[in-house]
Amino acid sequence: MLSLKLALLIIGVASVAGIAIGYYLRLIISLGKRGSMELQIRKMQLDADEKIKNLLEEAEQEAHKKREQFTNDMKERERDLKTVEERLISKEDLLDKRQTKLDTEQELILRKNDEIILAKEKVDTLQKQQQEQLEKIANLSAEEAKRQLVHTVEKQYEADLESRMRKLEISGNEKLEQRANDILVTAVHRLGNSVVGDVLATTVQLPNDDIKGKIIGKEGRNIRAFERATGVDVIVDDTPGTITLSSYDPVRRQTARIALENLILDGRIQPAKIEEAVKKAEEEINNLIKKKGAEAAYEAKVPNLDPKLLMILGRLYFRTSYGQNVLDHSVEVAHLAAMLAEELGADPAIARAGALFHDIGKAVDHEVPGTHVEIGRRILQKFNVDERVIKAMQAHHEEYPYETPESMIVQVADAISGSRPGARRDSVENYIKRLEDLESIANNEKGVEKSYAISAGREVRVIVKPEALTDLECRNVARNIADRIEKEMQYPGEIKISVIRETRVIEYAR
Repeated sequence: MLSLKLALLIIGVASVAGIAIGYYLRLIISLGKRGSMELQIRKMQLDADEKIKNLLEEAEQEAHKKREQFTNDMKERERDLKTVEERLISKEDLLDKRQTKLDTEQELILRKNDEIILAKEKVDTLQKQQQEQLEKIANLSAEEAKRQLVHTVEKQYEADLESRMRKLEISGNEKLEQRANDILVTAVHRLGNSVVGDVLATTVQLPNDDIKGKIIGKEGRNIRAFERATGVDVIVDDTPGTITLSSYDPVRRQTARIALENLILDGRIQPAKIEEAVKKAEEEINNLIKKKGAEAAYEAKVPNLDPKLLMILGRLYFRTSYGQNVLDHSVEVAHLAAMLAEELGADPAIARAGALFHDIGKAVDHEVPGTHVEIGRRILQKFNVDERVIKAMQAHHEEYPYETPESMIVQVADAISGSRPGARRDSVENYIKRLEDLESIANNEKGVEKSYAISAGREVRVIVKPEALTDLECRNVARNIADRIEKEMQYPGEIKISVIRETRVIEYAR
């Protein structure tokens, strides 16, 4: 028991001693670490002070350099400003000297001018005195002496002067007439275009006569649909292998020919196919019009034209004037005008363009009111054509005055082209004009979609808009057209007016 207590006492003393020793050791270690940390902090502070000192020295050096550089720059600028100031002062001195010199010269000029005026007055005075002395000696004034001298010379040489003037007048007229004839003959001989008059009918060749029955259709429905869609008169007679298409309008006639040829190749001839073929043929005709316009401009050597203007020009290919193709006529006139312009010293380019466009109004004169000259002027002005070209084309029928040499040249060239033997036929032009007037009267009625003069002008077919007119109103339209034709036109026999009102209902099943 005693030993146990002793052991426990020893253990307790040992524990206390161990705790005390551990605390002491810990204290010693802490004091050692604190000393080392203070040393590190001191060292870091010394390093920081050293860096601050270095930075301050560098900053002072940099500031010193900047200050020196700024000082040098300011000195350099001061030198430059001083140089500029000296230069301006020298220029100002120079200008003052020049101004002084100019003032001196101006004063000198004014004095000389005064001297000249005085000298001129003295000369005028002396001349006047001399003239007065001469008049006093001769008892005649200057005007009287001049009149007497002229009268004496005229009296003495009157017969001689009259004879010479008459001779010069006759000789001059003969030379001018001969020169004009030579120029015209040369121009006509240099251009030898053939003249072909247009006809009013087109013949379509058939592969066999059996196709005529398909073209006519059951109870004639196909041929009626074709005539209504194209506006031409289809003549089916006993002539083997041919069908004749008759119309005064070449555009319609060519459209109908192309459509009929395509229908014959297809073999399926019915009203729906006929309308489709006519639309396709109209597209082909438009392409042909564009092509012909471009070819005419190229042949006439009038470049850089607007495509829309070429389309209008190409329509002249299907227009005739007294049986003469207007597009061929325009190109021919352009060539003649250029030749005359070269001979006479005018501008060939302006003459060519004015001649090419001189009849362009005829392309749309059945759609636009006014003469073809006035319509042509408006067309050219719309497309910003050179004003000299417009002046050259507008006077070819003397509706406008001749303002330029080119305008007279175009008029002469137009007369040369139209007066060629066989170039024009008056009866054809009058006949076409009558058909155009018939269609114009019908088209002016309210609700009319389109109209066609067929059967050589003995019938007018009028297609109206079904939604715009009733069946009863169609009768009134026919009566009004007949009354206007009777009042406004002269014609042999009678004219039949056929008004067609057709209602179509189209729906699609999908």
